Amino acid sequence: MNQDNPTMPDKAAAFDQRDRDWYIDKAVQAIVFLGGISAILFIIGIFVFITKEGLGFLLRDFSFSEFFLSPWWEPTDEDEPTYGILALVAGTASVTGLAMLVAIPFSLGAAIYVGEFATGKKREYLKVLVELLAAIPSVVWGFIGLSIMNPLIIELFDVPVGLNVLNAGVILGLMAAPIMTSIAEDALKAVPDRYREAAEALGATRWQVIFKTVVPAAKNGLLGAVLLGVGRGFGETMAVLMATGHAINLPGSVFDSVRALTATIAAELGETAVGSPHYEALFTIGIFLFVVTFIINLSADLIVRGVRNQ
Repeated sequence: MNQDNPTMPDKAAAFDQRDRDWYIDKAVQAIVFLGGISAILFIIGIFVFITKEGLGFLLRDFSFSEFFLSPWWEPTDEDEPTYGILALVAGTASVTGLAMLVAIPFSLGAAIYVGEFATGKKREYLKVLVELLAAIPSVVWGFIGLSIMNPLIIELFDVPVGLNVLNAGVILGLMAAPIMTSIAEDALKAVPDRYREAAEALGATRWQVIFKTVVPAAKNGLLGAVLLGVGRGFGETMAVLMATGHAINLPGSVFDSVRALTATIAAELGETAVGSPHYEALFTIGIFLFVVTFIINLSADLIVRGVRNQ
């Protein structure tokens, strides 16, 4: 120890500790950065992979008019295979549209009750239950559609088959409702309390405050919740595969069986030869699905972020 300056060792130890803290801080920053950038890398990697697998079909056999405007999906025809996805797109759109008709009233109603009426432990319990609904596997929802909804629709509406647009739309709507409820409740919570207080000061009732002040102020966030629900429904596979009847058909009513784009990939990919036109066409459907769901989810995320920044 230096007798002239006995505090030197303490200062050196302090500098060493500061250096260690600096290195630890930089290491944690690097780990967090890698964790954040990994999501972007994974998305790019997935897009590159499906594009590579479907590129042969796009360059060799792809016809825009046939692929998007023809309802005939017959890739295994030995004489003249056709790769039209119009019926598949119509099936996916009809199921998703009906699902939103089911999910929007349920999710917005639940979000308004949880965010504006429920208090204390009741609110916490309801939020936990909503999150538990979101955690139910899609195959379980598919079993519900197959085992419960199917005979119920046959009995109630006197139709020969209960695996149809109505079945899949109800199941998919119940699946999409929890995530829509969570996002919608966040949007309602983001509305400043001074809006509510100002409306109440003017003599507005509780319902008038909600529907004439809170909901209009949160409309962008609510739209983002709906778009996220659309993306959830558009990309669902297993439940739709089990509940739609899996028939290639342009739907004329909610009682028609249809086939979705995702269900087609799931059902046929394992039975096709790797590198065949059929195999590459399925990956081309995957590219189309990826682009559509990416645009929907990105739009919803931008809308929700805009609400939070206001």
